[in-house]
Amino acid sequence: MTTLRFVLGDQLTRSLAALNDIAAGDIVLMVEVADETTYVKHHKQKIAFILSAMRHFADEFRDENIHVDYVKLDDPGNTGSFSGELQRALKRHKASRVVVTSPGEWRVLADMTTWQATLGIPVDIRDDDRFFATPQRFADWAASRKSLRMEFFYREMRRESDLLMQGDDPVGGQWNFDSDNRKRLPKSLQLPQRFGYEPDAITQDVLALVATRFADHFGDLAPFDWAVTRSDALRALQEFLDRALPSFGDYQDAMATGEPFVFHAVISPYLNAGLLTPREICVAAEREYIEKRAPLNAVEGFIRQILGWREYIRGIYWLKMPDYAETNALNAVRSLPWLYWSGETKMHCMAEAIGQTKRTAYSHHIQRLMVTGNFALLAGIVPKQVAEWYLVVYADAYDWVELPNVHGMSQFADGGLLASKPYASSGAYIDRMSDFCKDCAYDVKVKSGPTACPFNYLYWAFLIRNAKTLRGNVRMAMPYRTLAGWDEPRKAAITAEAERFLDGLAVE
Repeated sequence: MTTLRFVLGDQLTRSLAALNDIAAGDIVLMVEVADETTYVKHHKQKIAFILSAMRHFADEFRDENIHVDYVKLDDPGNTGSFSGELQRALKRHKASRVVVTSPGEWRVLADMTTWQATLGIPVDIRDDDRFFATPQRFADWAASRKSLRMEFFYREMRRESDLLMQGDDPVGGQWNFDSDNRKRLPKSLQLPQRFGYEPDAITQDVLALVATRFADHFGDLAPFDWAVTRSDALRALQEFLDRALPSFGDYQDAMATGEPFVFHAVISPYLNAGLLTPREICVAAEREYIEKRAPLNAVEGFIRQILGWREYIRGIYWLKMPDYAETNALNAVRSLPWLYWSGETKMHCMAEAIGQTKRTAYSHHIQRLMVTGNFALLAGIVPKQVAEWYLVVYADAYDWVELPNVHGMSQFADGGLLASKPYASSGAYIDRMSDFCKDCAYDVKVKSGPTACPFNYLYWAFLIRNAKTLRGNVRMAMPYRTLAGWDEPRKAAITAEAERFLDGLAVE
């Protein structure tokens, strides 16, 4: 009785549910398939990271004398799909059943749930227990609430996990220290450098494959210095704890030219692929506070990103899919401008954010939300196109985490299910939280005209265009009070200026 233990590319965790009762004679199946590398044209570094991490993970099984059936992307006969490779493996091994962990993406689960009927053998799909909350746990919480705000779910997760708690109360007397975490970077502050890893022979083989097979995909392949093993991912986590966590809280919203990482951990690719687990990360961060090596505002802010936001986003995804992907509450109709792919624009903030994304397959959350995301929101770009761009360009992007962040948080496409207001701003926010504006061809202090920062007039045009939908939002009351004092010619002039600018952007 041979059992196939099917492990996907974002399930690189030794304690994975599908592996927790592995027995002698079982076979671990891992496959690299074209479907997963090209359903969108992922960043070259993302593909290289996942394939190299998969190959290293397979070697760990071999070191334990566990039988691994590993199908490489360029193996002869590779069918290019999960289903096709599973069928081939069953024929090779005459297996009697398949054990797999539930995937992170809706489209993969839809395929997976057909396997038992099409293959004619038992397929055991196990819950992914690497998270703090199951989808059902989130659904139970959501069913009893009129408003699905992350903050209240986060508090329940704190109580259940006992992280940063003193009995029933939060350490420090408050749940959230976000108001302390909005400082601009001082000019004299020394920033930590990200700890990189030299590609070994396995990674070099993958890089050569990616360079040849995916030459037309977005992004630079070199330099490639991601960790591709659990041991190196743990080193990256420790580097963050030692060098950056103490200042993470104060400056987590700050941006600077030529500094793509600032005090951020840059471990999300490892976490989302399974090389690190959320609980071990949160426990390690909590220990830094307990041992007085990092302040509470930094540790709470970091833990909230994982225990609160990440868990909440996953809950929203499984609660609302597949319809959630079609949401477009603001009726955005413009196509994604070519500048998102080229990075060629006179807007320094956009050039900086997109340029570093091309080079590193990463940007931190404020660049994603308040630069590239904010521009797409103000411009009225179709949310599905924005979501696909985010899925393409980032090494940590998977549908379950990327889609709610884009549709809900960034583009307000779900009409306020996730966010209480659109995260829209003029150039003033970018100026306040970065040094981008001082080297820009546009003047952030100018509101209209050829030298004006486009974010300024795009912001007001956005409010005018969406007034019917947004005017009643209490959190938008202040800008709409300002608009109420404008006469129609002034509104028309701002709208026309915004339209001229957007019409002038190439879309292909």
